[in-house]
Amino acid sequence: MSSHRKPRPTSPLTRRAVRVGLFAAGVAGVASAVPAQAATGGPSRPAVASDHVFSHANRLDHTETKDSFTIRQYGKVNAAAVRNQANAVSSGCSADDECRSVALSFQIVTFAGEQTRLNAVNLSDAANKNCTGCQTLAGAYQFVVSTPTPLTLDSAHRRQLADIHRRLDALTRSKVPAADLRTQADGLAAEVNAVLKDAVADAPKGDAQDDVTMHRHLDGWPGR
Repeated sequence: MSSHRKPRPTSPLTRRAVRVGLFAAGVAGVASAVPAQAATGGPSRPAVASDHVFSHANRLDHTETKDSFTIRQYGKVNAAAVRNQANAVSSGCSADDECRSVALSFQIVTFAGEQTRLNAVNLSDAANKNCTGCQTLAGAYQFVVSTPTPLTLDSAHRRQLADIHRRLDALTRSKVPAADLRTQADGLAAEVNAVLKDAVADAPKGDAQDDVTMHRHLDGWPGR
């Protein structure tokens, strides 16, 4: 029997953010379902976002593939705790009876503020449990957009992101080998990053610097 698991490093914070402990108890397990259109210029408030994708393939369900593509837009915030996580497990299969487990999570969070306290966590974990020859991939992509004034993505940028989302769905459901899937997921992430940078370039300017930071973590079996 074999069991493989890799450590889960946390991602770096954005340049303008000040690292602090999670400002609300148990924040890791709390999801804030804020509509994408919710960015406003109202009073500063804390923001919490948590997204998690989990897939598990085994002898009863040889293939399980899941993905998530979330956009969470906040207005002015004084503190933000954002967490993005992908976990994939393959168990109990063999080289003659392979399993395939894929979990991909894309999280986009926008907020505004001059001195926002930020805690950003982005992690992935892929585990093969007694699963010789199985393909297991977990990928977490987190995009943190910080601007001096609230940013609302316009219809053109949202259409571009919707198109990337559709292609992510197709990629997740495909039978592309795990190593190639990693490469293509990275390509989609680069497109998201470019769309967000373009959106920020068109946004009103303030005293502080605009910032788009992408956090990426991939874990998988077999590796490259």
